[in-house]
Amino acid sequence: MKICVYGAGAVGGHIAGRLASRDAEVSLVARGEQLAAIRRHGLRVQTREGELVSHPVATDRPAELEPQDIVIVAVKAPALPAIAEQVGSLLRPDGLALFVMNGIPWWYFHSHGGPLGGTHLRRLDPERALENHVGPDRAVGAVAYTACSVPAPGLIRAENPRNRLVIGRPDGRPDEKLDALATLLNPSGLEATVTPKIRDAIWAKLLMNLVGGSLAVLTGSPMKDVLDKPAIAGTAKAMADEGAAIARALGCDPGDPEEGLSKLAKSGHLQSIAQDLRASRPMEIDAMLRVPLDLAALAQVPTPNLELVIELATQRARAAGQYYDTGS
Repeated sequence: MKICVYGAGAVGGHIAGRLASRDAEVSLVARGEQLAAIRRHGLRVQTREGELVSHPVATDRPAELEPQDIVIVAVKAPALPAIAEQVGSLLRPDGLALFVMNGIPWWYFHSHGGPLGGTHLRRLDPERALENHVGPDRAVGAVAYTACSVPAPGLIRAENPRNRLVIGRPDGRPDEKLDALATLLNPSGLEATVTPKIRDAIWAKLLMNLVGGSLAVLTGSPMKDVLDKPAIAGTAKAMADEGAAIARALGCDPGDPEEGLSKLAKSGHLQSIAQDLRASRPMEIDAMLRVPLDLAALAQVPTPNLELVIELATQRARAAGQYYDTGS
């Protein structure tokens, strides 16, 4: 099975390194210093168990690669429409594109059913590039629990003692390719689970991103240094409860918000969206923060606490020149 990881940043590089450690047939689409370092020294992934060093095929020209069974897309949500044609061209006709991202995915309402089934999320795919070039039938959702960073070009640091990847098709159907991918990843130290309810997994993590991501943008701090203040902790609980109400109104089970908040309050890892703000990189404001508010409006769920904090975080990104509202 041919697997390409499109985007060799923290999450993509980590997944590629784990796959390569199992001698999987994996290639990488990367660019700039990251690509140069991987070509020169190999891809290095520092884990709690030691360093994984591999030498996958790496290129900044996807057209050079053969058609792939699976393309694992690990770039930020704002960049997805611009690479949609390349991702689609990389896939075999029956191939799958696994979108590893935070927040609401562009395909969210595909095979959703009910009155909102098929709703187009214009903030995420404004010109329908992803819909036309990849297609929702070939899209797979993926939720990663891996606290990773890129301390130097070609070097990925995985901080979590336990790393997880939850994957599933929007329609919930089983798929042999996803089972094969999980079989490759699990012995590598990245625990992969295939689920028929990928939207539940998306919301379970999104509740914590709604809280941790927005507050981290405002404070520039890990949540262990934020949620120990009673006033902030109270607002965080209200935000998580509102997020859970959106999920339930859309027919999803996001799990227990209290459990997620408890873990978040112990985290010394700066949320990725705040890392992006600090590094002047594109931020996932729409997918992580604003589209959930759009869904709340569609589901007629009141979200006063989320709206206040997200508007403040959005303005922080806008003032830094890192967010331009595309409209809903």
